[in-house]
Amino acid sequence: MSAWPGEEYRHPSKGVWNWSLREPLARWLEEEGGSVAGLRVLDIGCGIKPYFPYFSSALDYVGVDLAGNPVADVVGSIEELPLDDASFDLVLCLQVLEHCQDPARAVAEMHRVVKPGGRVLAATHGTYVYHPSPVDYWRWTHTGLDRLFNTNAEWESVTVRPGAGTTACLGLLVATYVDLLFHYAHADGVGKVVNRGVNGLAAAIDRRSRKLSEPVPGSLTTNFHLTAVRAG
Repeated sequence: MSAWPGEEYRHPSKGVWNWSLREPLARWLEEEGGSVAGLRVLDIGCGIKPYFPYFSSALDYVGVDLAGNPVADVVGSIEELPLDDASFDLVLCLQVLEHCQDPARAVAEMHRVVKPGGRVLAATHGTYVYHPSPVDYWRWTHTGLDRLFNTNAEWESVTVRPGAGTTACLGLLVATYVDLLFHYAHADGVGKVVNRGVNGLAAAIDRRSRKLSEPVPGSLTTNFHLTAVRAG
């Protein structure tokens, strides 16, 4: 499905400023998509459904988003999903929690619509630039996300992992402003070359030290990947 929209999300160029977020997220979802044959998948805040090709073997793939998205199959918010209880095997919530009005209610709703034994895959920010779309409210630590999920629904397990390490996070922040600087200088191509080096070096440094990729005191994480399994 190479013609499906969103190739820049699934295989981002290393010269893109947020490559350190997009690349690990895409590889995580690609791996998760290998086991959805015959399952019903819900994509909350689906946008253009960029990751649908990874889940194309699913029995059903339903996108829900706010009014105004012509790609969405269902119009609704994460805090009030117009969907039946226990109606999906897998729920995707990708870069949505930081924008929602009520994260606690969002977690409760995701728990409601996923089947017992089903899973929620969520991705959201730790350290990231302010980016209203149309609003931007929240940032988390791994312990904060664990608490958010476990205090608002009953899960069999909740696992939170960094998408990338501390150096990658620092690299993303540097790349953000490199991109802006060269954009204003009308030299976007040069900015992408610089950021290819920034992102590549940051990833290489993180690979050399496991501690840099763990959520330890003093660490920085751009994006967290969370898996929550609903109690059966």
